[in-house]
Amino acid sequence: MSVIEAESLSKVYYSGIRKKKQVHALHNFSVSIDGGQIFSLLGPNGAGKTTIIKILLSIVRPSQGTATILGHTVPDVKTRDRVGYLPENHKYPGYFTGEQVLRFFGELSNVPKKTLDERIPDLLHMVGLNEWRSMKVRKYSKGMLQRVGLAQALINDPDILFLDEPTDGVDPVGRKEIREVLKGLKYQGKTIFLNSHLLSEVEMISDQVAILDRGSLVRVGTVEELTTQGSSFEITFEGALPPAFTEEASAHVLKMSVRGKTISLASSTTADLNATIDLLRKHGVSITSLTKLRKSLEDSFIDLLKEGVKQ
Repeated sequence: MSVIEAESLSKVYYSGIRKKKQVHALHNFSVSIDGGQIFSLLGPNGAGKTTIIKILLSIVRPSQGTATILGHTVPDVKTRDRVGYLPENHKYPGYFTGEQVLRFFGELSNVPKKTLDERIPDLLHMVGLNEWRSMKVRKYSKGMLQRVGLAQALINDPDILFLDEPTDGVDPVGRKEIREVLKGLKYQGKTIFLNSHLLSEVEMISDQVAILDRGSLVRVGTVEELTTQGSSFEITFEGALPPAFTEEASAHVLKMSVRGKTISLASSTTADLNATIDLLRKHGVSITSLTKLRKSLEDSFIDLLKEGVKQ
C-alpha cells in the first residue's frame, strides 16, 4: 500500500528586488512509495532533493502538483504526529545534553512524560549514545550529532521517517551501525525516505531508488533494476575454442570478446546469451561458470547523469 504519493510536483523560487528571476528547483516530480520500504533519493547538489522533502513536510508549498502522506493531502496536520524528520545540518542548543535534546523534542511532539522516560534510554542505546547521554551536545562530534539527530527523529515513534544525509560525517563503523538501525526500523514496518550522497550506503539498504537531476526525475526503480541496465555476462569454459565456433558466432553477429578462458558479452540481451551458450554446446565446449555482471550504483548514477547532459 502506498503511503507517500507525489503527482507532478514542481517548485519555482523567485529572487531579485522585484522577484522576477525564477529558479526552477523541481519539475513535474511524481513517485509512489509503498509502506515498509527504504526509499532513497539521489542526485547531485542542487538537484532538488531537499525541496521534495520540504514539500512533503509542508515546510514549503509546491508551485504545482499534489502530494499525499498516509492518505492525507499535503498539507495536513493529521500526519505530523506520524512523521519523523532529521534535516541536513541540524543544530541543537549547545547547553542541552543528549538526553535533554530528546526530551525537548518529545515534549514538542506531545509525547507523554511516562512514555519519554521509557523511550529515551532505548533510543540512546539504539544509536550508541547511552554513555554520552549526560554530555553537552556542544562537545559532541559530527557523528555523535548525527546519531542524536536520528534518535530525535524517532522520539514520537513515527510511521514515516524523513532523513536528509543521516550518515554525513559519521565514521565507517558508525555508518554500519546506522544502517543496521534503519534495517531494524524497516522490519518494524516503518517507511524511510532517505536523501544521501553516499551511494555505497544507499545500495546496501534501499528497496527503491530515485535519481534526480536539475529538478527532474531521471530514473526510479530497485537497485537491481538500476544496476543491470544493458546486461553484461561472462562465461568461463574449459579447453580451447574451435575456429568453427568463432566463425559461427561472427555470422550470428554476436558481440563478444575472449580473454583466456573467459567470454565477455557486453550490453547483451538474453537471446544473445542463449545463442552463445547454444553455440558453445554445439561445438563441444564445456562451460564452467556463467556470471551476470552489474555496475555499482555509483557507476549507474554517473552514467544516467551523463545521459541527461547529452539530451
